[in-house]
Amino acid sequence: MANNKSSRRMLQRRETLKNMIEVGEKEWDRGKGMSNIGVLTSGGDSQGMNAAVRAVVRMGFYCGASVYFIHEGYQGLVDGGDQIKEASWSKVSNIMQMGGTVIGSARCKDFRERQGRLKGAANLIKHQIFNLVIIGGDGSLTGANTFREEWPGLTKELKETGVITAEQYDKCGHLNVVGIVGSIDNDFCGSDMDIGVDSALHRIMECIDAITTTAISHQRTFVLEVMGRHCGYLALVSAIASAADWLFIPEDPPEDGWEDRLCEKLQSARKYARRLCIIIVAEGATDRHGKAISAEHVKNVIAERTNQDTRVTILGHVQRGGNPSAFDRLLGCRLGAEAVMTLKDAKIGSPACVVVLSGNMAVRLPLMSCVEKTRQVGVALSEKRFEDALALRGKSFSNNLDIYNKINHRMPPHAASKKADDKLVAVMNVGAPAAGMNAAVRSVNRTLALEYNTRGLLVNEGFEGLLDDNVEDGSWNATACWIAWGGSMLGTNRSTPSSLGLKKLAEKKHIDKGSDPYWRLRLKMSELRPIGSLFHLQAFQSVRELHQARKDYPAFCIPMVVIPASISNNIPGTQLSIGSDTALNAIVQCCDVIKQSAQGTRKRVFVIETMGGFCGYLATMAGLACGADAAYIFEEKFTIEDLKCDVYHLAEKMDSGVTRGLIIRLVGDRKHTFLLHCDGGTK
Repeated sequence: MANNKSSRRMLQRRETLKNMIEVGEKEWDRGKGMSNIGVLTSGGDSQGMNAAVRAVVRMGFYCGASVYFIHEGYQGLVDGGDQIKEASWSKVSNIMQMGGTVIGSARCKDFRERQGRLKGAANLIKHQIFNLVIIGGDGSLTGANTFREEWPGLTKELKETGVITAEQYDKCGHLNVVGIVGSIDNDFCGSDMDIGVDSALHRIMECIDAITTTAISHQRTFVLEVMGRHCGYLALVSAIASAADWLFIPEDPPEDGWEDRLCEKLQSARKYARRLCIIIVAEGATDRHGKAISAEHVKNVIAERTNQDTRVTILGHVQRGGNPSAFDRLLGCRLGAEAVMTLKDAKIGSPACVVVLSGNMAVRLPLMSCVEKTRQVGVALSEKRFEDALALRGKSFSNNLDIYNKINHRMPPHAASKKADDKLVAVMNVGAPAAGMNAAVRSVNRTLALEYNTRGLLVNEGFEGLLDDNVEDGSWNATACWIAWGGSMLGTNRSTPSSLGLKKLAEKKHIDKGSDPYWRLRLKMSELRPIGSLFHLQAFQSVRELHQARKDYPAFCIPMVVIPASISNNIPGTQLSIGSDTALNAIVQCCDVIKQSAQGTRKRVFVIETMGGFCGYLATMAGLACGADAAYIFEEKFTIEDLKCDVYHLAEKMDSGVTRGLIIRLVGDRKHTFLLHCDGGTK
């Protein structure tokens, strides 16, 4: 019976796929679901817009709607004609990895006038489009809301002037509008992250990493200008990620006399043997009096007062270019799909909504309330109410600024004084290495020095290193350059306390490191304050073992703090572990290369294996970000019938003219090992 059900399900799915390919996806369920949807991109482009366009088209088909591309933004809406074309399934294939927007974007003066909006309304009615998805910044979204509010008057005027018939007028009673924020500035209030921001940060960090090598060679100071005329988000986050020595952003202008403090900071860095200094300047940075602070001005101040070799690099539109990151592809997919569902749920008279990322969830918010709050930030900055501007940016922005000021912006401390009865802090890495571990260790080390006037202990090679006295002083310079390095500079392994011996660990004393009173403590486990553990599942298990052994070993009755670090993203209690985003980007980049290679070859299906053990996070997210045909993971069991169904789908796809297929498979569940072969459309 089960096999019969599976076979029927497979045949039904195959028949549906066959019909979609042969008849054309644009005909699928036409008239059985929503009314037509129009999608346009407006204003400045940003990486990830194509993923959002693709998601709108495919989710629109799923909901039974026809979807139309409106090319060149609002200009295409006003011009009509060939600028408004019906979308198909194949037209959005293989666009996720492309930067910019494949349907074009333009700034349109005509649409700002009522006459232009009147033409736009006529063109929508001609194609029976009464649902609009607008992808752009706050200006583009405001224009969409104005269009929606004027819709009844526009359609009435079109009827009275004879542009549309009475029958057409009766069908176009209302216009539903949903916005998606696409802007690299990340300046839209209500949204944690806009489409394009993560990719822009990738471009900035790639440039900084490239500059770092030449700067170190010549002991140079570099002043980098990044985009952000009215918002300092890119400058702020890139300053944290690059350990920049100084930061200029519109929301937090420097106090008078900043030139002296900046030069003092740079000269102090040289005393600590730093061969590289980086200053990040947002293009809209000013001082407290509203006077612009340019990268060139900062460079002249440094060169004249410190005599350091100083250079300026203005990144410009490089930040908008390149392929979107995995995060932006996923964000575009999630927000595009949610936008269509919002349109489907809309009722007559529903206000315009904007779909944003908030708390790692795609949520719907009133469009104009978010736009109004966004504009209040600009007003606050123009009136020099910088504290109000920071508050309007939200907690995340303020927290990032606080973190930067604590671990990067301040001067290196003098040698911390230690008393024999001081408790110490140790940090170690346990489990498999993950990109970002070193940045976390550096942050812990800097926070101890700057906030608590103490130096921590750096434990090499996990718990084995603790037993072998492989412990170092966490001095200021010990972790100075770690932030950009992958892997684990401390070293790590999968040994747990129980495998090494809980009793040995509890009774272990550390060797005398010499005459320094800081080290003359013969340190027992009980004399450590917290142990910070950058962990994989083995570290999660290790801390659990130490906690459960407290009744037998009082030495373990100390605070323990754990920080999730696992590329598999399988740590309980966290949505995103350190290292998982970097691993996902590595997979997506490989898939992009594979897909590109398939363009010049015969019909092929590529099966890509990812790490993850028993957690399908990487395989699932990579499949979504790459537009894979299927993803096989441990959490979702599959049978040979499911594989047959996927093979039929791939065969039909090849017969329709698509040259490649992509399958993502999770490595780790050997019980479900399989070989999938589909070549040249052969079934």
